[in-house]
Amino acid sequence: MSAPRFDVLTMGRVGVDLYPEQAGVPLADVRTFSKSLGGSPTNVAVAAARYGRTAAVITKVGDDAFGPYVRRALREFGVDDRYVGTESDLLTPIVFCEIFPPDRFPLLFYRLPTAPDMRLREQDVDLDAVRAAGVFWTTGTGLSAEPSRSTTLSALEARARRGITIHDLDHRPTLWPDATEAPSFQRDALRHATVVVGNLEEGRVAVGTGDAEAVAKRLLELGPTLAIVKLGGDGVLLASGRRVERVPPVRVRVVNGLGAGDAFGGALCHGLLAGWEPIEAVRFGAAAGALVAGRLACADAMPDEAEVRGLIARARSGEEVSA
Repeated sequence: MSAPRFDVLTMGRVGVDLYPEQAGVPLADVRTFSKSLGGSPTNVAVAAARYGRTAAVITKVGDDAFGPYVRRALREFGVDDRYVGTESDLLTPIVFCEIFPPDRFPLLFYRLPTAPDMRLREQDVDLDAVRAAGVFWTTGTGLSAEPSRSTTLSALEARARRGITIHDLDHRPTLWPDATEAPSFQRDALRHATVVVGNLEEGRVAVGTGDAEAVAKRLLELGPTLAIVKLGGDGVLLASGRRVERVPPVRVRVVNGLGAGDAFGGALCHGLLAGWEPIEAVRFGAAAGALVAGRLACADAMPDEAEVRGLIARARSGEEVSA
């Protein structure tokens, strides 16, 4: 039997987000939380599915009550859950955050002693599906420990830069047992990627100090043909070959900045699969990210194309708009 061909196949972190319903309050004083599916590559798959893309995620959950929740939520979002495995001796991760708009959203990860998704092994990965996917998406967190690290690199090697292969730098220092190892393993992954995505600090982890343009150019030297550096309130920089372009931000009233990058990622996948020029895909992604920044949740907040187009139209005046 031939492997299924997904438009977008992501690999790595999954969890359950518990976000405060009271903004501007320390975690110790929060009274109620909103539950949502979470984990960066999982959110990217959900975001892509919102545009009608076939999507799946390669990950693992624990043998607990949140495992069935994750699978059910994925199916409800239109994401195939066939590659969601179970680690019987671990718990599905949960993540708390604090909400201090517009730009402070500390995260508290419950992923110790390790998370199920960090136990992804080579036998958990359908390499034929990896090769066949329109977009294959990996993350830096997947490189932070074994066996996920070797599994991620093996999948990327098997993919052999087919189609659109995106590596999200996704650097979470607290999730690395030894964060000094991050630069070399990020560079290893980028040798197999055609697109690299990350914010400026994540880019500097991989290639050293420099402004956004310098960092993007150094990322290209590692193998990708398109480097995208997210600059928060200053927009997005993209570099390809000798061409460097900037996309201004879409300004919204920020509710929760978490998830905006994942919304950007799913929208980027959609645009590149549609054959748009990279700058058009990035413009669309920036608007999708702004929409989610103006909402509380991540996966549950992912927009469809009509919503993104509507925000772009409303934002043409250059004024801050409501998401």
